[in-house]
Order: sequence, then C-alpha cells, then structure tokens
Amino acid sequence: MKRLEYLKAFNSPFKRPKLKWYFGKVAIGTPYFLPRRWVKPTHQMAVEAAMQEIADAEDWNNRNPNSDFKHRVRSLDEVYQEKLRSKFAVPKKIGFDFVELGWKTKWSSTDYRFEWAPLISFVFFKWQIAVIVIAPEQHHYWEAWLYYQRDTKGTPKERIEQCKEGFTLTYISHKKDGTKNVIDYYDLILKDKYK
Repeated sequence: MKRLEYLKAFNSPFKRPKLKWYFGKVAIGTPYFLPRRWVKPTHQMAVEAAMQEIADAEDWNNRNPNSDFKHRVRSLDEVYQEKLRSKFAVPKKIGFDFVELGWKTKWSSTDYRFEWAPLISFVFFKWQIAVIVIAPEQHHYWEAWLYYQRDTKGTPKERIEQCKEGFTLTYISHKKDGTKNVIDYYDLILKDKYK
C-alpha cells in the first residue's frame, strides 16, 4: 500500500489531480523505458550480443589509435558465456505496470524533488492504455505534497501553515523594465479554503 500513498492527495488540502488517459501505440514509459520484461537469453541472443560487444570494442580502438586507453578485445566464447549469465530486456507483449510517484531528496531529508508522475499502464501486443495522474504545477505540487505528508503534524490547516513556513514556494522574477513578479505556487496548488 506504500506504493499507492499518492492516492491520499485526492483527499487532501491540495487540489485534486486529474487523470490523463492515453490509448495508442506503446509510447508511455514506465517510467524511463517503454514497458519491458527481463528474460534469460537464447543462444542466438547471447551470440549476437557478444559479437556486438566485440565489434564495439574493436571499433573504439580503431577510432582512437592515439588514446592511452584501449578496450580489451575478449574472445567470442568468453563474452558469450558472460552474456548467457545476463538478463535481456524485451518489449512486454501483454501486462500491467504500476508506477508509483517518482521522487528523491537532494540536499536534506526535506528537500524533495519530483521525478515522474504516477501511472498505470496496460500493454496488449503493440497497443497501450495508460492512466497518468496529472497535478497542477506538477513539480511544485508533488514536492509540497510530500513535505505535507511526511514532515507536518496537526490539522490540515496547521499542516499547510507548516508547509508554507518550512517548504516555501514563493518565487520572485525580475522583468527587463525593473518590475518584480512574485508568485506563490501554493495559490495554484491548494484548494481555495486552504490558501
């Protein structure tokens, strides 16, 4: 259930995210790559991968004759045996992917960084149906929501005040004519009664 924690955003002081539907050829990553699965290689897959690795090493050495670094060109059998112990990514033919909210912390435990939106993907041969959770001002929304969810206590109103103090979203930009433009993203991501 921890993977579905982002669903709490639908019933929070933050505006409700929208659901964006996609139906078409496989095109939506889950999150970085198109839907895929890992398989043990067949003999043919291992041979082709080994030959490609050897060709790449030889090509690099040929293109960089003056370099102090040279790729060691290993034997086909050595590379083939290594490839047999590997797993290979192949496109998923049929299946589901559940992608949780992607985030990380940067400089401190409360310096949240948004990486990708949650989504559910279903692949059927070359077709994909995906439902993506889209929030207003995605980066600011999910970063502030994570702070709200993980680092505040009290009533929703008190927690939002803690967010505004500890995780400010006020930005100032200067125009060429010298005027300042101040924007507080909390005004764009919170429900009206919590602004």
